[in-house]
Amino acid sequence: MNIYFAASIRGGNQDVAWYQKLIAYLKKYGNVLTEHIGIENIDLLESKTQSDIEIHDRDIEWLMQADVVVAEVTTPSLGVGYEIARAFDANIPIICFFRPQNGKKLSAMISGNKQIRVFEYQGLEDIEKYLDEIF
Repeated sequence: MNIYFAASIRGGNQDVAWYQKLIAYLKKYGNVLTEHIGIENIDLLESKTQSDIEIHDRDIEWLMQADVVVAEVTTPSLGVGYEIARAFDANIPIICFFRPQNGKKLSAMISGNKQIRVFEYQGLEDIEKYLDEIF
């Protein structure tokens, strides 16, 4: 199974440690097309070697190869929202993980969409439980 993992990069990747753990666990279920998201400072590294057009085109190509999209949506991101919308239009199943925190509320465009499965979590064990049930 091809898994497209989406998470905030330019919008703030202060949760990269969460991303790394999530990606590692997702590998149990398939090929994570976007495991580079778990690399610290990936935006700086990529911007030195690829243009924004190249990054966009590569990521959309991967997205269209995906059997499922798993998105960590705690940190708002225009890019993740765009990827979720493209996956929705392509009828690719979407699973979102959101960690409630003071002052953070998930967009109604995600939580209100009946075709997107949203799970709230506090720790990795919550995510693992949800993924084990889903896959």
